[in-house]
This record gives sequence, C-alpha cells and structure tokens, in this order.
Amino acid sequence: MTSIDRQQAFSGTKEVAGALTLDSARLKEYLGRHVAGFSGPLTIKQFKGGQSNPTYLLQTPARRYVLRRKPPGRLLPSAHAVDREYRVIVALANTSVPVAKAHALCEDPAVIGTAFYVMDYVEGRLFWDAALPEVAGTERRAIYDEMTRVIAALHSVDYTAAGLAGYGKPDRYIERQVARWTQQYRASATETIDAVERLIEWLPKHIPADEETAVVHGDFRLDNAIFHPSEPRILAVLDWELSTLGHPLVDLAYLCMRYHLSAEQFRGLGGLDPTALHIPSEAECVADYCRRRGRAPVAPQDWTYYLAFNMFRLAGILQGVLARALQGNASSATALEAGRRARPLAEQAWGLVRQSFDA
Repeated sequence: MTSIDRQQAFSGTKEVAGALTLDSARLKEYLGRHVAGFSGPLTIKQFKGGQSNPTYLLQTPARRYVLRRKPPGRLLPSAHAVDREYRVIVALANTSVPVAKAHALCEDPAVIGTAFYVMDYVEGRLFWDAALPEVAGTERRAIYDEMTRVIAALHSVDYTAAGLAGYGKPDRYIERQVARWTQQYRASATETIDAVERLIEWLPKHIPADEETAVVHGDFRLDNAIFHPSEPRILAVLDWELSTLGHPLVDLAYLCMRYHLSAEQFRGLGGLDPTALHIPSEAECVADYCRRRGRAPVAPQDWTYYLAFNMFRLAGILQGVLARALQGNASSATALEAGRRARPLAEQAWGLVRQSFDA
C-alpha cells in the first residue's frame, strides 16, 4: 500500500457501518442534557482510522465533537476501556501534555448500545506516513522533536498530584504486562505462531532490573497526535485506551518501533534513512529524551528488551484485531490485513532477541 493509499484508507470520515450505527435521537437527547452548550441538529460520521474503539465525528451547526465508544459484541476482559481514556484526558487537562477537552462519559449501554465518551474535535494536521512527504525537510525534524518533547512531558507528570495515583499499579509493570498480553493473545489466538511462543517463554525470565513509574500512553506514535495546522506543535494526543501507570522506557521504545517497522508493517520508517529525510535517528531520539528527563543513558540490552516486548504486545493487539475481524465486529475495513501482521512482527521481535542476547 502506497503512502497515498494509506492516507486515503485511514484519513477522513465515512458513512457509519451497519453494525456500528448509533441511535441519533437517543444520543442527541443525552448530549443535550450532559454537554454544556450542545444544540442540534446532529450529523454523525465514522472516522476511517482505528482498529479498536470505533470513533465518530458529531457535527452540529455550532461546533464539532468526537465520540469514542466500545465496539459491540463479545470483548476481551479489560479491553476497550473508554472510561479510562476519559479519566486520563480529564486528569491531564491542566498539565503540559496536550489533550482534547473532554465533555461527558456515558457508561449506560441503553443510550447507544455500549459505553462512550465525548470530547472536542481538534482541527489540525494528522500525519499517517512516518516519512512526512507532505512537509519540508526542515520541518520534519521539528515534528519529531515535538513528539519526543511531549512524551517526555507525559512521563514527567506528577501522577499523584494529577489525581492518577490509582490509575495503575506502581510496581512490577513489565511482569504484569507480559502476563496480561500473554493472556490476551491466548484469548484471541487463531493459529500457533512459533515466535510468539518463544517470546512468551523468554520475556518473563529477562525483565530488566530497573523500576520506574510514570503515566504511560501505551500507543504513542505520530498518527495518534494532532498537530497545529501550520506549526510543528502538537495540539492533542489521541487514543489513550492503553494508558496506565507503567515504565516510561517501555513507552518510549514503543514510539521508537517506528525505526524498526516498515510503512507496510506499521506506518514506520524501517528500511529508510532518517538522516536523508532530515528526521532524528533512533539514537538521537533516545538521547534527546534522556536529556529532557535528566536521566542516564539506557543500557543496550535493556533497550532491546523494551523493543522486543513492545513488538510482542503489538502482535497480541493485532491478533485481537484479526479475531474481531473474523467475528465480523472489527471497527475498520482493513482489520483482516492488519491482523495478519502478527506473525511477521513476532518473528522480527524474536530476531532482535537472538541478535542481542544470543538466545
């Protein structure tokens, strides 16, 4: 799929798919009671992007909103937690982390069938191609530097002062995450993937000794940030479904998977020369992050572990996407294609482990 094809496939809105149709009358009545200043009539479109929580554009004569909901159908335990997304967005509103203004959380399935929340629609630029072909080379570095600035700002938030002390457990994050994503993978597995089985055995035995806790996004990447229409500045970070209290270097390594995965795999930079594109290298990104947070450099084997863990976790997410697609309740038409990337991704993760640890 070319850059143009990807942008057309994921950008913009479409008519709401049949299984994801909302009861507009009931929704309008709810919004009128719970969102200050809301007034119809109401037009509803579905955003093309996203594999997990279906996302909608709500348009009225006066303003636009975004609605995020749980998908219908049988769901994995603890998945699609829109209530957690809402909570973290509200908590971060008064910090240096840019988020959209949240308006209402509805946990009553009688309104549209599943829980949902509503936030402001933020006008700006969304970049789907990590190579940034649509902007000048001089701006590319600034855009990537902004990503590093914002993730460092997120990890520097005093989560207790922000009201997020109970948002996750402050210890044994990686151990618990490995166990969780092993369970999630098992719950949605449609085939046996040898590399996943090797990672499931290896990861719990090689967890780095350092313990840190911060608010982590869990899915922080270029296409989950809305940039200012003309400046290299993030106006809102999106898709907080996987956020929790966790290890900040795991979150940073997820962002840096872009250097290891191709555009076809995960809208990444794999196979491209960042220097030629005027984009910071992986080493520059990590060094800039450490400088911003005043921390020591990351040990090479620890970094490999964090990358491999993230690839394992992403393989589990993609396996869940594939399972939902086969059940017929995935939120994107490209779900089958995305789900089938789990195997090569797991194989790449195991390759990194073998190269660094001689496993």
